[in-house]
Amino acid sequence: MKTAILLMGHGSRVAAANDALHAIAAMVRECTGFDIVEVSFREQHAPSIQKGIDACVAQGARRILLYPYFLFAGAHVLEDLPAEMEEAARRYPGLEMTLGDPLGVHAKLGEIVCERIDQTLSKAGWDAPAKRAVR
Repeated sequence: MKTAILLMGHGSRVAAANDALHAIAAMVRECTGFDIVEVSFREQHAPSIQKGIDACVAQGARRILLYPYFLFAGAHVLEDLPAEMEEAARRYPGLEMTLGDPLGVHAKLGEIVCERIDQTLSKAGWDAPAKRAVR
């Protein structure tokens, strides 16, 4: 049974913000080996989540992992995305869907934030404090 991954972002009127999710999708495709990795947006940019689901189904997906590319489980993740899944289930009876967990708190995200802080301090010409050992 063919499985697809649909990455879902918030969406922005700023094109570069939306382009970032497409770059993440390319990384996910490479890392996971899934043939179908699509991108969709909750609002302010196309394709919509329903159009993203349509794209997955059009490529033969019978199962879709809907992955919310959000930091935390706010209203979009807890309410809006399940409603999108319900709408898609009415349109595609028999389509299996599951909703992944948002990024949340993760040590790798903490590392990325520290890396970005170091880059910003360096760019500003500011000194950083001595690094501490991680406990």
